[in-house]
Amino acid sequence: MTAYLVLHGWQNHRPEGHWQHLLADRLRALGHHVTYPQLPDADDPDLEVWLGELSRYVRELPDGERVVLAHSASALLWLHAVARGVVRDGDADRVLLVAPPSASVVVQHPEIAEFAPPTAELTLPGTTRLVAGDDDPYCPEGARTVFGDPLGIPAEIIPGAGHLDLNAGYGSWPAVLEWCLDGTAPLTAR
Repeated sequence: MTAYLVLHGWQNHRPEGHWQHLLADRLRALGHHVTYPQLPDADDPDLEVWLGELSRYVRELPDGERVVLAHSASALLWLHAVARGVVRDGDADRVLLVAPPSASVVVQHPEIAEFAPPTAELTLPGTTRLVAGDDDPYCPEGARTVFGDPLGIPAEIIPGAGHLDLNAGYGSWPAVLEWCLDGTAPLTAR
């Protein structure tokens, strides 16, 4: 059995039609352990509180393969957790960072300014992949430029995918389910 930790982003209240919600339901139906928490104060998150929650959820994952999927601000949360040693090697076998926002955008929003990506050199635990839209308004510089190349993360950039959220049409996203079941599967458009 694989254990999945699915982490939402800023202002995300886990709507039923979002790909993360649909993914969590499908993985559970397949018999996997899935943790898909509502993080506190999604509209005005506190980085320290979210780091504490992340630490708790990671520690509660059962033995076996551990997979983390982090969207938007939670992708930045994951990077902060790595930088601070909140998560370490062995805490995750595979990590998918989905549409992380760039510092240039994050610092414009006081509610999430403290989530701006850490500048420390990072050694990411497990196998990490990055997927983002080529037209993500929350990362206008491009996710490969801001995150993929500097962190040495393989990046899959999807044309016209925006922020890979409901506004961009990302309800059902079969490719992310395929990646969950087979970490080598390509992450393609919906």
